[in-house]
Amino acid sequence: MSKEIFPVTTENVNSDICMDMLEQARDGVIIIDERNCIVFFNRAAQELWGYTQAEVMGRNVKCLVPMAYRAEHDSFIAHNRNTGINRIVGTSREITFESKSGDYVSAEMSISTALIGPDRKRYYMAFMKGVTEESHRKKLLDLQNTVFRSLSGDMLIQDVADLVCQGVEEFVPNSVAVLMLLTADRTLQILSGAGLPRRFATALENMTLTDADITALANDLDEASSVVWESYRSLGISLGLNECWASAIRAPNGRIAGILALYSRNKHEVAEWPRKIVAGAVPFCGVVIEQYEARQHISQLANYDPLTGFLNRSSLHRMLRSMISQPGDNYFAVLLLDLDRFRDINDALGHIQGDTFLKVIAERLKTLCRSNYIVSRSGGDDFVIVIPNATQDMAVDFTKTLIAAMQRPLDVAGNQLSASFSIGIATFPENGPDGESLISHAEMAMRLAKKEARGSYRLVSAIDSTEAQDRLVLSSALRESLSKGLLNLHYQPQIEARTGEIYGVEALARWNHPTLGTIFPSRFIAVAEETGQIEAIGRWSLEEACRQITRWEREGVHIPVVSVNLSAGHFHNRSLVPMIAGLLEKYGLAPERLTVEITESVMMEESDETMNALSHIRKLGVGLSMDDFGTGFSSLSRLTRLPLTEIKIDRSFIMNLDHDPNAQAVTTAVIGIGNRLGMTVVTEGVETEAQYDLLERLHCDVLQGYLFARPMSATDLAAWARQPRMLMPAMQRTDRA
Repeated sequence: MSKEIFPVTTENVNSDICMDMLEQARDGVIIIDERNCIVFFNRAAQELWGYTQAEVMGRNVKCLVPMAYRAEHDSFIAHNRNTGINRIVGTSREITFESKSGDYVSAEMSISTALIGPDRKRYYMAFMKGVTEESHRKKLLDLQNTVFRSLSGDMLIQDVADLVCQGVEEFVPNSVAVLMLLTADRTLQILSGAGLPRRFATALENMTLTDADITALANDLDEASSVVWESYRSLGISLGLNECWASAIRAPNGRIAGILALYSRNKHEVAEWPRKIVAGAVPFCGVVIEQYEARQHISQLANYDPLTGFLNRSSLHRMLRSMISQPGDNYFAVLLLDLDRFRDINDALGHIQGDTFLKVIAERLKTLCRSNYIVSRSGGDDFVIVIPNATQDMAVDFTKTLIAAMQRPLDVAGNQLSASFSIGIATFPENGPDGESLISHAEMAMRLAKKEARGSYRLVSAIDSTEAQDRLVLSSALRESLSKGLLNLHYQPQIEARTGEIYGVEALARWNHPTLGTIFPSRFIAVAEETGQIEAIGRWSLEEACRQITRWEREGVHIPVVSVNLSAGHFHNRSLVPMIAGLLEKYGLAPERLTVEITESVMMEESDETMNALSHIRKLGVGLSMDDFGTGFSSLSRLTRLPLTEIKIDRSFIMNLDHDPNAQAVTTAVIGIGNRLGMTVVTEGVETEAQYDLLERLHCDVLQGYLFARPMSATDLAAWARQPRMLMPAMQRTDRA
């Protein structure tokens, strides 16, 4: 293959040809001389900037540079000329500049430099490729992805809103982005807008949108500019804001949820493309507002009573802790209000109207309380009012006003009802060092008022508070004992009636305090329920029981089932079922090795939350036992709806079983019900052979009581389990069969 080489002459390549090629290049080309003056500006550059050659030729190149960088631009170039050190020449980067029309244009810039001519003067040549639309789309997509990642993490919504506004501001130099939420009362709440002048922000937040405003926004999202700019243009201009682009944000259900506004400080008019930026950012701004409202709703549920809107119990105690921890000589009053005869209202009108009655009561309390009062609904028909900076006399004066106001009839669904409160008054610091003691003292005073004269009040100082002090000491000691592991479990065996084999054991909490001595369960369990520590005891009991089963197995002692008592409060905690599942996995236990005992109060409540918890516990394979069945308000209809595996007959029926026909009749009926429903029937309190013999003939499945063994430590139970069983006559007959 022949290879032809043609000579290169000045006719082939000369400066005119090179300049013509650069002139016709699709990218903008700018060449500057040693004085930083523009000596070449092709047609593509004219289209990017909107300037003609005549307007820029011979001028300093900084006339093409964004205003913020013009003052120092010559020094940047001089540094490169003098040192050869630079961060731009020989690289490619994206820049944003202003066109003649005031529009912001994005372009990819690359710069080269060379020494030209006999004098070896340094020239610079820049190639500019316009990428405005593509760049904006990419940046908006990047911003959107950043927002979504932030929302899926732990970042605060306020910080996410700031991130959005900062990202939008980068598209338009010298601007302020503002994200606003439209509240339920049609005012604007600024979620982010750090650069907005305070006076302008206040004007926006003081505005209330009219029906016409809402309708206009719903019909045209761009009407937001009229709402947040046209009415405040003069104020904005006086504060350095010269233009605004805004769009309403529509929620998924169609309502107007907020507004995104972009204010420009540039004095010259900017083209319309910032409106496209705002429109492009609105969708993920809507997601931010939706997440904000969802988190606000969750916070509302966590901190406020859903029926009245007052603070709930936990929030009240946080407020009390905050007030007590304030420096200086703090003083305030705590009023505990208990609604008199509320059960009669429920019985007469039903629970729905009972709730309505509580709402009406709450509205009246709102009208009586000043804005700095703290109001809480701490229970079914209990309210707490905290009066800051109030002495006992001031609290009494307010209480008298409240009692008088409650004498006026209340309209509940067309019924004129009267209401009254029994009120207990405690003051800080006289009646306790913390919120728990204040509430406890106020409750004792309230109970005295209810006992002596309903619809009146009593002061803590007027009653004997020995019992309350005792509970406080016990509560504090119990909390310390829980944290230090001073509680322990004892176990009482449960025996199969027909075989004498071990059916399982019931775990029973025991407390022996180093200074207070042995505290009976009837005493400390009641205190734990009053002070909210019962859940901690339940969690500890579950884990300790599971741990003990595995210890016994390692020691060669097989205990088929351990039963653990849980109170009603445990079933309101969504973490209960995952916790039980986690314990079974942690200790490698089959679910049938654990039974959860519930009280009749759990059955009576029958809330969706409780029923779901019980159902999921059974789905795990864990047993469910109804403890002390027959002592409360059990009903057969409720019994059939619960996923129970076991019924426990209370010891009160067994005490007189061998000579009381009524006790025998009830016990016979309960055993029959349990057998027919496929449940195991356990009888507590078996102490004599006569009781055992009768229960066995009634076909009771499992027996528990002093006849077999008292509750004992885990070590003693292991020793007991290794001993031969005491065989009753029926067991011996079974063996012979």
